[in-house]
Amino acid sequence: MAETKGGPSTAGDVASVPRKSSWKYIGPGIVVAATGVGAGDLVATLIAGSNFGYTLLWAAVIGCVVKISLAEAAGRWHLSTGRTLFDGWASLGRWTTWFFVVYVVVWGFAYGAAAMSSSGLPLQALFPDVMGLKWWAMCTGVVGLVFVWFNKYAVFEKVMTVLVGVMFVVTVYLAIRVTPNLPDAFAGLLPVLPDEKDSVLNTLGLIGGVGGTITLAAYGYWVNAKGWTHPGWMKVMRLDNRVAYVTTGVFVVAMLFVGAEMLHSANVAIASGDKGLVQLGDILEKEYGTATAKLFLIGFFATSFTSLIGVWHGVSLMFADFVEHYRKPAVRGDGAAPAAGDGPRAAEGRAVPAADRSPAPVADGPSTPAAGAAGEGAAGRSGEEVASGARERSLPFRAYLLWLTFPPMILLFEGQPFRLIIIYGVLGAAFMPFLALTLIWLLNSSRTPAQWRNGWISNGMLAVAGVLFLVLCVKQITDQDWSSFF
Repeated sequence: MAETKGGPSTAGDVASVPRKSSWKYIGPGIVVAATGVGAGDLVATLIAGSNFGYTLLWAAVIGCVVKISLAEAAGRWHLSTGRTLFDGWASLGRWTTWFFVVYVVVWGFAYGAAAMSSSGLPLQALFPDVMGLKWWAMCTGVVGLVFVWFNKYAVFEKVMTVLVGVMFVVTVYLAIRVTPNLPDAFAGLLPVLPDEKDSVLNTLGLIGGVGGTITLAAYGYWVNAKGWTHPGWMKVMRLDNRVAYVTTGVFVVAMLFVGAEMLHSANVAIASGDKGLVQLGDILEKEYGTATAKLFLIGFFATSFTSLIGVWHGVSLMFADFVEHYRKPAVRGDGAAPAAGDGPRAAEGRAVPAADRSPAPVADGPSTPAAGAAGEGAAGRSGEEVASGARERSLPFRAYLLWLTFPPMILLFEGQPFRLIIIYGVLGAAFMPFLALTLIWLLNSSRTPAQWRNGWISNGMLAVAGVLFLVLCVKQITDQDWSSFF
């Protein structure tokens, strides 16, 4: 997807033997696809199919392409610099840190309740006489906590892969079961807007809503957790990323087919939010029998629970990285190239502890952009620390896991305070333009080795994403009931 500038290889590239693209390496992409497609995404696509038939199929496809460019940029930053995304944000100024802290604290509190409730709904529908929704929701949160707490990335990835397989089988089976009108579906690939009020904003909302928000930023962390820490993995990462959003595309297109055939054709409306999927289960039971309805609810649970444990793992990694960044002094942040005495680890773009380094020799000539970029790549070894599993064992990682699980349980019983809902909505809307625009900044600067900086295609895709999400952010802010807030 992303075209990058050519140029001389940096030291990190010389030491990093390129890996061939191979399906056997696929993993982080499956994780980001499973986490990014939650119950809310399926409902939004289902309602789009219900309201407009196949007309907005093209928008769902474009949404996947936009997210490919964002995730590829995040992964490219991690691999080309050896630094994490938060390291990059911190280099842009304190404002990024303040935004991130407020975002993960408020967002995590509200999202925790939403994720647990979404995972509890299908279980309550499958086992209505066992216990109430709130207790099912709390159980899923605690199970997610225990699973992520005691398992490393490798086990986490395997479980996510199994659950994605369940999601894939269920959504594709439903799409086939409703017998889609293929000529109409192919016609839906032509970019046509529905003849409705606010059709442009609704279309942009569907494009922007496909396949995750903060989980796109977490993709680079999962790339590192897989053990990919240098540019030699770039081709593998790009294949992995494309697999992620092809998988996402299958999920959302399948649900749009179901909405177009089952709901649009019969003029049936369902509720927005997770409860819309429970309603769909009832409709499927009437149309195709109990077995199909139960299978759908199992797929619904797999969709919701993968989002839950994905956020529990990925965003906790990001929070741990944020804390560790400020607990340890920056290493080699002066922009100088790695010294010869630093050894092979420095050549790979990794930082070397001060005790292991030889004094840097005096430069023989002026610094080059490549040397500056290499120095920036050596500014921290955060990517290596994620790969080692140190972040997953850290106190900040586990503290944020607890924050996602237990405080939000209050909201399951008390409901979400009105002001919290508004702040949550605004912060959530602001994160995606923040991500797109900071990636443009980082990947066009000397912080990134010249060979891996953005080319015109990458810049164009990220700019489109930034403008798209900025428009949606403004809409989200203007739609809030600010008079009641104050």
